[in-house]
Amino acid sequence: MKKPTHKIYRTTNWPAYNRALMSRGNIALWFDPATQWYAPSKGKQGRNQTYSDAAIQCYLMIKSLFRLSLRMVTGFVQSLIKLC
Repeated sequence: MKKPTHKIYRTTNWPAYNRALMSRGNIALWFDPATQWYAPSKGKQGRNQTYSDAAIQCYLMIKSLFRLSLRMVTGFVQSLIKLC
């Protein structure tokens, strides 16, 4: 049985190819400005929760999407919150 031959692709439209390579690294995230990132105090004993449930869900989605550790995601999202 013969191995399948590999197809050779030749780039003919270099400007479009370069634009496609540049847009590969583009990441756009939209956050709702009404989203409450920090949790309100509940007036109970114990330590207050720092982040709201919506923020924690956003953390976990970014964590699974980019396959990052939780500490890396925390720093990434904190920098995004500063940009907002």
